Amino acid sequence: MALVSRDRRLRVLGVPVDAVGMSDTLAWVEHRISTREPGTHLCVNAANVVRAHDDPEYLALLERGDLIGCDGQPFVWAARMLGHPLPERVAGIDLMEEILKRARHTGWKIFLLGAKPHVVERLSARLRAEGVNIAGYRDGYFDRSEEPRILEQIRESGADVLFVGMPTPDKERFIIDGGCLTGVPVCIGVGGSFDVLAGELRRAPRALQRMGLEWLFRLVQEPRRLFRRYAVTNTKFVVLVLRAVLQRPRANRT
Repeated sequence: MALVSRDRRLRVLGVPVDAVGMSDTLAWVEHRISTREPGTHLCVNAANVVRAHDDPEYLALLERGDLIGCDGQPFVWAARMLGHPLPERVAGIDLMEEILKRARHTGWKIFLLGAKPHVVERLSARLRAEGVNIAGYRDGYFDRSEEPRILEQIRESGADVLFVGMPTPDKERFIIDGGCLTGVPVCIGVGGSFDVLAGELRRAPRALQRMGLEWLFRLVQEPRRLFRRYAVTNTKFVVLVLRAVLQRPRANRT
């Protein structure tokens, strides 16, 4: 089994990311579960890069991740332009679906944390009906004072995998600061995947994903909530990429 080593960690636009594809990521998941050694998995995309540049504390959280995947086609392209090719995009939702597929056969116990109460409840029921062993679930709307009780609930569930479907940076903070306290072998941030898998939102067609336009598909579904975020974030990301390209030594541009 191929395992991920630290020599695969790169820095792209000042942000850490591991040069791993889906197969290596799944091998890492299987290894952590078999050894019961707690591990954290985070994802980075254009929005995460922009936040990391604006928020040193958030960047420090990313640095502490055991495995950091690339969840964004534009980030893959940017890495290639800057001379740091990544094997492929490993979207959080794709990784979640692959793990759930294996869980149906292996019996891995899954804990779901995130989304609105009715969403995570619906997703839990759907996955149980499909043969997934759901150790427990909890919505993502809670304050910091409730965290000790939630961490204990997760620990007592005996889960093998914890999926955290919360927004950034709450997701990363909970995983990094709380993941090791739960004793769960694999803690993975999957953003808004719960809403898609529960049927609340649709995912972009494959063609748009390959074109790096999945954000546009989401914007069409939630224009009021996402317009300002994408307008600002995407512009800042393009500026960061262009600046990095222009600052590269001339010999490395060819």
